[in-house]
Amino acid sequence: MQELIIILIVALIFIGPKKLPDLAKALGKGVAQFKSAMDDVKGTFDEGIKKEIDQVKDSILSDSPGAKTPEAEKPAAPPAPAEETKDKPA
Repeated sequence: MQELIIILIVALIFIGPKKLPDLAKALGKGVAQFKSAMDDVKGTFDEGIKKEIDQVKDSILSDSPGAKTPEAEKPAAPPAPAEETKDKPA
């Protein structure tokens, strides 16, 4: 806290009391623009990462053998064995 007071006193001495509010206003606008730009960059980065994660999920789901097996590709039950008859010619 003491450092902030010292910085304000030095700024008041070098800049003067008339220009200090204008400087503070310009500094506040600069900080707001910087935060806005950082939010834009973060949003773009998050969107790109989300797309990559979705692509990896889709790739994993499509490559896994049991994930999406259509009913037509499932193996049918093995055929029942033929009954043996006693009247079989030899």
